[in-house]
Amino acid sequence: ARVEPGVINKHFQNEVEKLNLFYPPDPASENQSTLGGNVAENAGGMRAAKYGITKDYVMALRVVLANGEIIRAGKKTIKDVAGFNVAGLMIASEGCLGVISEITLKLLAKPPLKQSAMGVFNHIEDAMNAVYKTMSSGVTPVAMEFLDNLSIRAVEERFSKGLPKDAGAILITQVDGVVKEQIAWQLNEIEKHFKANGCVGFKIAQNEQEEQDLWFSRRNASQSISVYGKKKLNEDVTVPRASLPSLLQEVAKISQKYGFKIPCFGHTGDGNVHVNIMLEDPKRDLEKGHKAMEEIFQAAISLEGTLSGEHGIGLSKAKFMPLAFNHSEMELFRNIKKALDPNNILNPFKMGL
Repeated sequence: ARVEPGVINKHFQNEVEKLNLFYPPDPASENQSTLGGNVAENAGGMRAAKYGITKDYVMALRVVLANGEIIRAGKKTIKDVAGFNVAGLMIASEGCLGVISEITLKLLAKPPLKQSAMGVFNHIEDAMNAVYKTMSSGVTPVAMEFLDNLSIRAVEERFSKGLPKDAGAILITQVDGVVKEQIAWQLNEIEKHFKANGCVGFKIAQNEQEEQDLWFSRRNASQSISVYGKKKLNEDVTVPRASLPSLLQEVAKISQKYGFKIPCFGHTGDGNVHVNIMLEDPKRDLEKGHKAMEEIFQAAISLEGTLSGEHGIGLSKAKFMPLAFNHSEMELFRNIKKALDPNNILNPFKMGL
């Protein structure tokens, strides 16, 4: 599909599905975010566990450079090794290197069947271990999402969806396929691995309403946690799946150290955790909140993770780039920026460039 950058992600999904096709990237902002913005951020979403992120679907770009010249990067072919991967350079560049004016996207055949399930765990570490064991067993769920206890309680307080308020964590997963037997096998395997790692309850959605309720809870976790404070500092650190238990243990220590509630939820299928530092008194607590977030960034980097899996760096996280990149790496970024935008007119100062 060839699209202009202002097309809304969800509108595009809806249109291609009318043709029995499928565009997998589904960021939480899918109803507002544009495909051009998705490319500039390399947006992901809940289906990334199986289907990957925006970069996996960009075949070609048309880009206006800072000097007004127009280039085409990439081809409408599966293979292309002629020249540098300029399209890959533009993806996730946050608008610092050029203005995207046209995108060629790969589409898939729409899977005819899907089904979701929820696993309940007494301890969040058990849930994270279950994710790692399941994802390394040969089963590839479309999505593998989690809510911690604070997030569960917040959703229940706001919406009363029947979630287990005493659970340490829940995992919400979805599988898809072509035949019912394929769906059943995947769900059986997931249940087996969940229960081998501390799952105390496993519920399969039996109808469309139950399916919608499960995903409503996950999609509305972000707005629900406002019950814990007037302001939230929210970031989306990402670590290897095997390091998820260690990351969340560090977050718990930081929460205790600073006295903040830090509800967490996110895309455990790809190691991407949304951490939310809740400030009851923003004027009093903001500086301390930023210190706590810096420690969370440091914890993620120490676990071979990254500052951001989806949200990007922008201005707010620019000062933390040296935590993740050494001097030579930062200089490389700056030199690329200088070569393509010598007058610094494209999103100046984003990413610390």
